[in-house]
Amino acid sequence: MLVIRHASAGDPEDWEGDDRLRPLDAKGFEQAGRLVELVDGYQISRVLSSPAVRCVQTVEPLAHARGLAVEVGEELAEQRQGSDGAELVRSLVGDDVAVCVHGGLSEAAFGESQKKAEVLVVDDGRVVGRMRP
Repeated sequence: MLVIRHASAGDPEDWEGDDRLRPLDAKGFEQAGRLVELVDGYQISRVLSSPAVRCVQTVEPLAHARGLAVEVGEELAEQRQGSDGAELVRSLVGDDVAVCVHGGLSEAAFGESQKKAEVLVVDDGRVVGRMRP
């Protein structure tokens, strides 16, 4: 399983309106593009994401490269990540999935913090590797 924290989306303080609609910034789009090559050696059969625009945009290039759709899960939304999202992600351990999340979910699910655009490799319920595009 790959747990991906969404790429750079600028400063939330500079965004007006619904934060769920905040998109990636230029740096974030570059990170999302590099993600495809970064995880090339990993089997991925599903790509899941928080419904936040910045999360979906982070994994769209990966899903496209693999011929997969991005599956949006409301339980991965920032407001639900500490409970429902962590439970969902833990239930997927052992599956060939990539999941795009917000900061805080990896800590709730696996006790590990995560930087923006960082990919955690999870095996047997624990983090066994980290990568950054």
